[in-house]
Amino acid sequence: MNARWTGMIALLLAWTVTAAEPSAAPPKGATAVPQASPPSSAAAVAPASPSGGAVTASPAALPASAAAAHAAAAPDSPALRAFKRAIRAQYDLKERAFAAHDAQTIVTKFYSSDVISVGEGEGIFVGRDAIRPLYQEVVKDNHVKIDSVYTFVDGNAGWDWADFHVMPAKDKPFTFAILFLWAKVGGQWICKGDFFMKGSFRAPPAQAPASTTK
Repeated sequence: MNARWTGMIALLLAWTVTAAEPSAAPPKGATAVPQASPPSSAAAVAPASPSGGAVTASPAALPASAAAAHAAAAPDSPALRAFKRAIRAQYDLKERAFAAHDAQTIVTKFYSSDVISVGEGEGIFVGRDAIRPLYQEVVKDNHVKIDSVYTFVDGNAGWDWADFHVMPAKDKPFTFAILFLWAKVGGQWICKGDFFMKGSFRAPPAQAPASTTK
């Protein structure tokens, strides 16, 4: 994964946290911590700059293995279990909408109005109006299943690494490794964005054939 994509993930994660509902008001007499504003659309989609432009994520900060990624997930807690149930309900809604060829439900019930979606080979989409044509096309002849793998939640923000299985009507099935970004808005969890690329967290990467040259 190059610097542009790691920077994009870092931006999306930071934006999700700042875009979530503020926590409960501080006790009387306490000093409130000001909430950061989410970046503008232009800033959110800007490529990461190694020279200090857009935010970049250090490769050393990324999980080096599946075990490390699992260890970085939120520890089991009532909050985590509630979050998993809530996003599972949203995943079920998205799966049913695909089966019903219903793009509108996905666009308006699964994603927020200010969604940012980034996909390998697909492009960068900002806002519901940008993702609507994409979903109107892909729901025509695809069924999907979403398998949550690594989940994290802290207050009103969370994210979930998942395998997104696609079963086309006429072609072979394939899988995206996807990061869903969640914020709790008005008491409901809604997806603020996602990042996806071909691959799977569950399936081991294919091994290159051994070289026969001597």
